[in-house]
Amino acid sequence: SLHRDSEMERHRDGGLGILVNDRWTSEKRTADTLSGGETFLASLALALGLAEAVQQQAGAIALDTIFIDEGFGSLDMETVDLATDALLKLRGKGRLLGVISHVETMRQQIPSRLEVTKTTTGSRVAFNLGD
Repeated sequence: SLHRDSEMERHRDGGLGILVNDRWTSEKRTADTLSGGETFLASLALALGLAEAVQQQAGAIALDTIFIDEGFGSLDMETVDLATDALLKLRGKGRLLGVISHVETMRQQIPSRLEVTKTTTGSRVAFNLGD
């Protein structure tokens, strides 16, 4: 889980002071100690939280479209699966979700997609509506 540390913010030039509650060690640590997969998941959680906060503060204006750009190639397979599951659950909540990725596992797990393929004469676009 993530926690805001206002004391940390007072000693920085800007940005949020974020501490991570590490369930493995039961200690809090700074966000700069996160692995690539942990950073991706924390960023996703913060983006979704921000979208919810904006909706609540803006008089219920719906933010129902989210684009996630890459980052999946640096994740281990367990984290890719965890991220994919989280993203697919968002789709079930009435959000349009766009994922930009080169990871084959993502392609296999996300049924509806727009595929852009580079060719010698330009790009080719194919729609796969899935199930």
